Amino acid sequence: MFRLLATLLLGACALSAQADVRLLTSIKPLQLIAAAVQDGHGQPDVLLPPGASPHQYALRPSDVRRVREADLFYWIGPDLEGFLPRVLEGRDKPNLALQDLPGLQLRHFQAAHDEHEEDHGVDEHDHAHRPGSLDAHLWLLPANARVIAKRMVADLVAADPANAARYQANLRAFEGRLDQLDTRIKTRLAGVGSKPFFVFHEAFDYFEAAYGLRHAGVFSAGSEVQPGARHVAAMRERLQKAGPSCVFSEPPLRPRLAETLSAGLPVRMAELDALGVDQTVDADGYEKLIEKLANDLAGCLETL
Repeated sequence: MFRLLATLLLGACALSAQADVRLLTSIKPLQLIAAAVQDGHGQPDVLLPPGASPHQYALRPSDVRRVREADLFYWIGPDLEGFLPRVLEGRDKPNLALQDLPGLQLRHFQAAHDEHEEDHGVDEHDHAHRPGSLDAHLWLLPANARVIAKRMVADLVAADPANAARYQANLRAFEGRLDQLDTRIKTRLAGVGSKPFFVFHEAFDYFEAAYGLRHAGVFSAGSEVQPGARHVAAMRERLQKAGPSCVFSEPPLRPRLAETLSAGLPVRMAELDALGVDQTVDADGYEKLIEKLANDLAGCLETL
């Protein structure tokens, strides 16, 4: 009798473990949103390793297997992870390119640039992003995170209706924390909107538009080939005209061009992390990612 009871208990535990929905995301920011709504019923996984660029990534056979085996799979879309569409053709479970999700606030690079054409010169474009194309860094707008979280919860409820109440409660808690986050960020960034800053990768337009900021220019460093002397001189001239300013790169690597551009100028070098490279995956990880972005921006700009 004892053995029978033990066997039944083990079987029940196994069924409980299997009930957790295997949710996989392409990039860490989406994993952080999923962790908020899945909290207490499974741990979402992420495809790309820390520091990997979603713009270009070579999938391993084990990665392809993970994509095909996940119960739910979320990615931004072909405008960001161009390496994924071919793999997803062989997937027979739900997956969603979030850039197609109704209700998102989307930006396009050309539209953003046209508004400031007179204020920004030849270096305004990040050459890795084609003018007119979708700005796929849509997770950096908290309002979009709300829309994504709602869709994830709907999918989780459909896949695991027994835990629907928990997923919905997690969503309400997430939305409440986003309201508080928005208030904190507006307070933190008050007074720095006019301070000049430059970026090496045009990834932050969603966040900037939400909180009254605007980068003064983009020093594109997406190529392994260093820009020519004339181009570097033109970029240094822009920094000189700007006066005291901040130049932000992204972890894990600082472009070699950074030191050349800033040498002898009143420029402060700092980092902005759009992907949450070192962020712990937990229920409030997304808020921490966005708040760190605000603190890192303000921390540099306030010193100017």
